[in-house]
Amino acid sequence: MQENWYTFLLDRNATIENNQIAHFGDPVAELQYAQSGTILTDLSHYGLLRFAGEDAQTFLQNQLSCDVRDVKPQQGRHGSYCTPKGRVLANFIVLQRNDDWLLRLPADLCASIQKRLSMFILRSRVAVDDCSDAWVRIGVAGPQAKMLVETVTGFGLDACNDSSLCTMHSTTASVICHAPDRMEILTDEIRAREWWQKISEKASPIGTDCWHWREICAGIPMVTTATQEEFLPQMINLDLIGGVSFKKGCYPGQEIVARTQYLGKLKRRMYLAHVMTENTVAAGDDVFCADVSDQSCGTIVNAVSAPDGGYDVLAVIQKASVATGKIYLHNPGGPELKIGTLPYTLD
Repeated sequence: MQENWYTFLLDRNATIENNQIAHFGDPVAELQYAQSGTILTDLSHYGLLRFAGEDAQTFLQNQLSCDVRDVKPQQGRHGSYCTPKGRVLANFIVLQRNDDWLLRLPADLCASIQKRLSMFILRSRVAVDDCSDAWVRIGVAGPQAKMLVETVTGFGLDACNDSSLCTMHSTTASVICHAPDRMEILTDEIRAREWWQKISEKASPIGTDCWHWREICAGIPMVTTATQEEFLPQMINLDLIGGVSFKKGCYPGQEIVARTQYLGKLKRRMYLAHVMTENTVAAGDDVFCADVSDQSCGTIVNAVSAPDGGYDVLAVIQKASVATGKIYLHNPGGPELKIGTLPYTLD
């Protein structure tokens, strides 16, 4: 997080922990408000890797699970970077801004992903750098989000009504439309302060977990250090949100990802669930089912406190276990996960 931006947020009563806003005074009330109100938050927990050079698109096409040729200045894509065994090291949003290509991913994964991808540049005319500090990232969500973002940026966002990850760019800003009611602004620190003040007149500043909660409800996963190399892209539903192409050429892990798809061997999917517990729930926690009580049948991908108590989670679970039995957290006698409904169809 930029130092001046950090100070700006502190001056507005933000409580910042581990480079993220924990809350603005009342985390419970903020989460309650996030269900239906218009909210504003800092997104410094995301970082940006920039790829430049005439071979950048070809290089990324050969490394990522998505079809980078589908990424345009007006259209981003979900994607992932995998090991040769098809396990996800990171998932992200791929953007094109002018002649640069950006990967927006968790900030604490930027260094390792940059280092690993740099090993394969070889003689390609590509340069990669971490440009996270060049941009302040702001999230706006709720019924007035589109109107407020249009007002401060001057962008016309009508195209975002029909397209997930519609993107807009100017010389000083970019906007990612995750959904018509969930927008992300990238801009410089000076404009970020000005726009934050204007947006906060009609939107409530809230902690980062409120943004996480909306992403979990939307079924958008985020692989973290706790879950790297745990999942194939399809296990976290990346194929269902446009993050995997089965028509493009090779990339690390492509053979295993494709074989799993075409041979119908995908035994696990990611589900939305709620678990009522006062104990902490975190990414990487095991879940169990009644029919196979001696071993884990799944893993928590993301978890966040729920507005009505307990936690809302995304969890990769054996499909057969979800169909036939109850699912429990931490051990076979733990709190039960109540499977919810994702906004997209599984299989």
